[in-house]
Amino acid sequence: GCGSITVMSVAQLVVMAGGFATRAELVRATSRGEVDRALAAGEIVADGRGRYAMPATDVAIRAAHALSGVLGLTSAALHHGWEVLHEPQQPQVVVPRRRRVPAAKRVGVSVRYADLFPDQITDGIATGVETTLLHCLTRLPRADALAVADSALRHGVPPATLRRVALCAQGPGARQARWVAEHADGDAANPFESGLRDICLDVPGLRVQAQRIVSTGRLDARPDLVDVDLRIIIEADSFAWHGGRADLARDARRYNLMVVGDWLVLRFSWEDV
Repeated sequence: GCGSITVMSVAQLVVMAGGFATRAELVRATSRGEVDRALAAGEIVADGRGRYAMPATDVAIRAAHALSGVLGLTSAALHHGWEVLHEPQQPQVVVPRRRRVPAAKRVGVSVRYADLFPDQITDGIATGVETTLLHCLTRLPRADALAVADSALRHGVPPATLRRVALCAQGPGARQARWVAEHADGDAANPFESGLRDICLDVPGLRVQAQRIVSTGRLDARPDLVDVDLRIIIEADSFAWHGGRADLARDARRYNLMVVGDWLVLRFSWEDV
C-alpha cells in the first residue's frame, strides 16, 4: 500500500553499515531502548564506549572501530581483497598522530600513526586504495610490498595508479616504493610466487618473467617464473595445490618433459622462500 515503511532492526542497521556503527547513529535511526535491548540480547556487541559491531564482524574491523581508527597496511590490503605474503599477526590500525592510545587498548593490536583526509578512507574503516599502496610500498619489507603490489594489479588496480603512488612517495621508503612499482607484475599468480620473484630479482644476470608460456616441443607449459635466455624454469611449489597423488604424477611428467627439453628446472617450497 501507499506510504508503507519497512522498520529495520538494530542488527540489520549495523549489517548495512558494514558491520559496525556508533551508538549515536543507531539511536538516531531507532531508539535508545531498542539499542539497549539489542545489546542485552547479544544481537550486537560493544567494541568500545558507544561503538557497536555484529558478533561475527571481522576481528580486524572491530579492532579498528574500537579505537576509532581505520585498517592500514596489510590489514587494509586484505580488506581490499588483495592477497598478502604474510598475514598480520595482529590487526594493523591507523589512528591520528596526536591520538593517545592507552596501553590497555593496544593489547592485540598493532597501532600505526598517520593523519588522513576523508578521501583517503574507504568503507569508513580502511585506508583507501592509493593510501594503502603508499603505506605498504614504503613501510613493509620489500618482498611483502611486492606481493601487495602484484595483488593490487591482479585485482584490477591500474598500473598507472601504482606508478603515480610510487612517484609521489617521499622520505623513508620512497626508493623502495619506486623499485616495487617498477618490478610489480599483475601476471604473478600469488604472493608465494611474488616472494620467490623478489629473491630472483637480486640474482645478477637472472631475468625472470611470471607465468610465461614455454614450449618443450612435446609440451606447452606456464611455469611460475621463466628466464628465457638462460632456459631456467623456477617453480614455487605449494603442497596446497600439488599435494594429491594425481597432481604429483602430473607435475612429475611436466617437469621431466621440461628437463628433457633442455630447461633447467628449480623447485622451491614455501620454507625455502
